[in-house]
Amino acid sequence: MAEELTIYQCPNCNGPLHFDAKAQKLKCDNCGSTYTTEQIDAYYSPEEETEINQEPISIPVWDESEKNMLQAFDCPACGAQLITDITTGATACPYCGNNAVVPSQFSDSYRPDYIIPFQLEKQDAVAKLQEFYRKMPYLPDAFTDENHIEEIKGVYVPFWLYDSAAKGHIRAHCTRTHSHVEGDYQVTTTTHYLVVRDGKLRFEKVPADASSHMPDDFMDSIEPYDFTKLVPFEMGYLPGYMADRYDVSHQEDEPRVNLRMKNTMEDQLRSTIIGYSGVLTEDEHVDLIPGNVHYAFLPVWMVSTKYKDQNYLFAMNGQTGKMIGDTLPKDGMKMAKQFLLILLIGLAISAAIVFTLYMKGGFN
Repeated sequence: MAEELTIYQCPNCNGPLHFDAKAQKLKCDNCGSTYTTEQIDAYYSPEEETEINQEPISIPVWDESEKNMLQAFDCPACGAQLITDITTGATACPYCGNNAVVPSQFSDSYRPDYIIPFQLEKQDAVAKLQEFYRKMPYLPDAFTDENHIEEIKGVYVPFWLYDSAAKGHIRAHCTRTHSHVEGDYQVTTTTHYLVVRDGKLRFEKVPADASSHMPDDFMDSIEPYDFTKLVPFEMGYLPGYMADRYDVSHQEDEPRVNLRMKNTMEDQLRSTIIGYSGVLTEDEHVDLIPGNVHYAFLPVWMVSTKYKDQNYLFAMNGQTGKMIGDTLPKDGMKMAKQFLLILLIGLAISAAIVFTLYMKGGFN
């Protein structure tokens, strides 16, 4: 029987292994030894795995659907029972701290084609959060002091990457106006044009997150990723991070991605209609030709904070550091002071202008 749960331990001392984003290698928490993902994947290949006595147990909760099922494993390192969502592919034992991977979550159709390894670490997420706060001028002073980080976790989020081609057409009624004076009259001449634009675009790897647990608006907002850094998927990149297999199919995500590509094609066509005083679109359509769909894991740091019993969620691109978060509270007194300051500056400038004109004899 194949092992259902793989604990990633150092071959040198059996300490917990985690993927180090800076070194781009797996590193032992105890002895500091480092290994490439290829070395560890070979070490923990199916031929090297040992058997365990317990199969994963599906535990129905409030809903019988698969998305609301749980599974249980015995930790091979300490024997404790781990309870996870049925989609969980990488986690950590809360008792012994060893990082664990469920190989069956990455087999056959569940195996990602690509992965972008984490480039930024937990401390980078904390630093970016503080930088995010500093960009909010009306944030209450107490928020930074009393806002407590509840949880920071690195997550490999499942994404579908779509290739497609688009053919677009737009027909618009455009006008140019010109005014001139003839005697006592101002004459306005309007020239009318029929403008037609046709174009083609090729899309490669347009992303859409494939996890129902992740807020789509956050995942869209932390783009873009540098897809030149995609590498073939290996489970050795997972230790130390969370990972869930997809639970949203590429067919379910397709309408959202198609709308995105359609809007991009339309915007590109409209951007070529310039030099007119008026543009009225009469006809517009886009045809999409589907291409390949790739399955990839992309790195995201999820940060949960709490302030005055209210939770705030932030997401950071684990490759680029781009961060997005919930709407933060505003200090009404700070806003009032800012408004008053702008008003006083405006009055001072106006008074200076009036005084200058007066001194120059601009007033009788």
